[in-house]
Amino acid sequence: MSSPSKRREMDLMKLMMSDYKVEMINDGMQEFYVQYHGPKESPYQGGVWKVRVELPDAYPYKSPSIGFVNRIYHPNVDEMSGSVCLDVINQTWSPMFDLVNVFEVFLPQLLLYPNPSDPLNGEAAALMMRDRTTYDQRVKEYCEKYAKSEDAGAAPEQKSSDEEVSEEEDASSDDEIAGKADP
Repeated sequence: MSSPSKRREMDLMKLMMSDYKVEMINDGMQEFYVQYHGPKESPYQGGVWKVRVELPDAYPYKSPSIGFVNRIYHPNVDEMSGSVCLDVINQTWSPMFDLVNVFEVFLPQLLLYPNPSDPLNGEAAALMMRDRTTYDQRVKEYCEKYAKSEDAGAAPEQKSSDEEVSEEEDASSDDEIAGKADP
């Protein structure tokens, strides 16, 4: 069996070679950010989050620590800290899992199937149980407000020029659409 440091290196390389944008913190392999896109056909679709991952020294025998950097509205995610309440990460982690599993299986399942009976965000859990339509609408509002690609870590110089271009394009296309829709 390979050492935890070799496994950490291998898992991180697998994640970097997948479709995820990975940004290292402090030149080490223990802390990094991953750009995560919300699952298709969910209220989170179109949202892009910066997810902070911290690997403990004993990884893969001990689970990674996962947290959303930009805000997300979800019963099992603390709105202020971004901490995630997910059994497979917190209690039932196994060395058989790797970082790609976290982003391709565990986080999509978390977002697609929230568990309001074990909340970190009590307000989101209550709203989800009381009025699913309004809950889904609030999720989409948070995505539009806090989960754009620039919120998930576009480089500052790219961000401003891309933003200016896209805002101008959006404004003109919105006007055209609005103009055509009005009788």
